[in-house]
Amino acid sequence: LYRLRNNHRISVAAASKLLSNMMLGYRGMGLSMGSMICGWDKEGPGLYYVDDNGTRLSGRMFSTGCGNSYAYGVVDSGYREDMTVEEAYDLGRRGIAHATHRDAYSGGVVNMYHMREDGWIKVCKEDVSELIHRYRKGMF
Repeated sequence: LYRLRNNHRISVAAASKLLSNMMLGYRGMGLSMGSMICGWDKEGPGLYYVDDNGTRLSGRMFSTGCGNSYAYGVVDSGYREDMTVEEAYDLGRRGIAHATHRDAYSGGVVNMYHMREDGWIKVCKEDVSELIHRYRKGMF
C-alpha cells in the first residue's frame, strides 16, 4: 500500500515504526511477540527489534524468542567485527541450534536467510539434532 501511494518502497525504519505503532494499540491485551525487521533501503542495511509493548530498537544484532538467552550466550562469545560471511553464518547457525536444543518451546530446525542489497538468499535449513551432534563431536 505504501509503495502504491508513494511510488517507492517503505524504509526499514518506517516499516519497524508501523509495526511498533500497531503493537502499542494492543498493549495489555495478552499478545506476546518479539520480531526482527530487517532490510536494505536508501540508508543501507537496517535491523530493528519490535516487541508486543511497542518497544522498537535499532541495532546490529538481535535474538528473539523464548530461547534467545541461549542464542545470545553463543553469539556474544563468538562474535567478532572482522568475521567473514561464512563465519557469521556458522555462528548464527550455532546460536540458533543451541537455543533450540536447550529451549523446550523452540522448533527443531534452523532456517537461516541473509538479507543483502540485492535481496534475500536462503542460507540453510538444517535439523537441530544433527547440528548439535556435529557440534558436540567437535567439543571433545
